[in-house]
Amino acid sequence: MNSDLTHVYLMPGMAANPTIFEHIKLPEDRYKIHWLEWQIPDKDETLEAYAKRMCTFINHNDIVLLGVSFGGILVQEMSKFLKIKKLFVVSSVKSHHELPKRFKLLKITRAYKILPTQLVSNIDLLAKYALGETVKKRVDLYKKYLSVNDKTYLDWAIKQVVCWEQEEPHQDAIYIHGDKDLIFPHSCVGDCIVVKGGTHIMIINKYKWFNENLPKLIES
Repeated sequence: MNSDLTHVYLMPGMAANPTIFEHIKLPEDRYKIHWLEWQIPDKDETLEAYAKRMCTFINHNDIVLLGVSFGGILVQEMSKFLKIKKLFVVSSVKSHHELPKRFKLLKITRAYKILPTQLVSNIDLLAKYALGETVKKRVDLYKKYLSVNDKTYLDWAIKQVVCWEQEEPHQDAIYIHGDKDLIFPHSCVGDCIVVKGGTHIMIINKYKWFNENLPKLIES
């Protein structure tokens, strides 16, 4: 086994399984990719406690940690308890200030408590929650990638996004965002790598950009 390999851990977005990373390929003589999966949280589990629990699935030091969307929020929390070589936050937010107005309104009104997450067996509704768009002709694509439809998980995940309290960007994170992201439209400002034409699902449909640029960013 090559002890010089850099271990790269990938965390998917809300409700998504790690097959969203199926096209992410890095040079195998230098990197070993590990997929992380969502665990069902305890109903009242804090994001900090959940992040600590997710860290138990990390089996190496000096890792590269990449998270997408809500997974990007989670890896920022996880990094507080790990030895990190590089931290990538993709299609996500740098602080609660970048959350859209509708998210902030959910927090103020506490309406996130009454969202109809019991309807998530409806793949169109789940796609709207997780990706910000309706299924249209891509129902098979979304059935493939959006499989975490447990009500406890979704209630918890929506609350954690809406109520996230990070005030400032993570000082060590590399933020990567698409300029066509409709879920988090305000996240291209500041210290951020902007992917032209990238949407909220650019980890899927702009994978070539990541395959080309991640090695350079990891080693920079």
